Amino acid sequence: MHAFDFANPQSVPDAVGLLQKHGDRARVLAGGTDVIVQLREGRRSADLVVDIKEIPDVNVLSYSATTGAKIGAAVPCYRIYGNEEIAGAYPGIMDAASLVGGIAVQGRASLGGNLCNASPAADTIPTMIVHSAVCTVAGPSGTRQVAVEDFCTGPGRNVLESGEFLVAFDIPAPSANSGGFYLRFIPRNEMDIAVVGAGAYVVLNADKSKFESARIAVGAVAPTPLFVREAGEALAGQAVSDASIERACELARAAASPIDDMRGTADYRKHLTGVLTKRAIQGAVQRAKES
Repeated sequence: MHAFDFANPQSVPDAVGLLQKHGDRARVLAGGTDVIVQLREGRRSADLVVDIKEIPDVNVLSYSATTGAKIGAAVPCYRIYGNEEIAGAYPGIMDAASLVGGIAVQGRASLGGNLCNASPAADTIPTMIVHSAVCTVAGPSGTRQVAVEDFCTGPGRNVLESGEFLVAFDIPAPSANSGGFYLRFIPRNEMDIAVVGAGAYVVLNADKSKFESARIAVGAVAPTPLFVREAGEALAGQAVSDASIERACELARAAASPIDDMRGTADYRKHLTGVLTKRAIQGAVQRAKES
């Protein structure tokens, strides 16, 4: 491991100043479950590691039925699914937060770190996409907002510029008659990387017979977690039926551009994209009907 200095700033401006000064040679640490491993294995290097956990803004965890949730970038998964209000409002996000690594990892890993690591197979990114989460990014020019679906630009790459870091997420309050769901397929029972992951969020009409709107996202089948806008749009206004759901699944399959690797072939992944998208939509519909 390359030797590096360590800093733990107490405010957003202090962190921005350190990151701006050291540029590409600085790395942000929130939970550290990805970056520490990468530094140790030589996949990343740094002259300075900036631990942001003592900054109040990145530790916010709040919920309002009117405005929704604010989740700091360094809030560990166990605090998120352990919050009854947030867990009750966003079961689809809880599906993913409880899958990140194992229990010990969830004591440190955060939604912010999972997003900034920008793995195409990240579990929490598709479900954050379907719940319309928006990032607050701080940098030398102040703060800016970025939709989660626009944050990742390639495997291990994201939109953060020199001196910037992710501060928090804002997630809209769930609509009436809505439900979210996330699931993945893995070769083993736990602590494995998704072969395919799929998330869905649906809003049904008053009698819960039709889709008012829907958002679909899939993971591990493209260079970035994939927002399949057209699949959700195809459901809007349609009856909740096998036929309408199958049409959305076809569009998700068509959008997928997976690769062959040790976890599965491209053809297998494309098939699984349709299967898991169907199950995610069905799970989201069931939760919407129970809401």
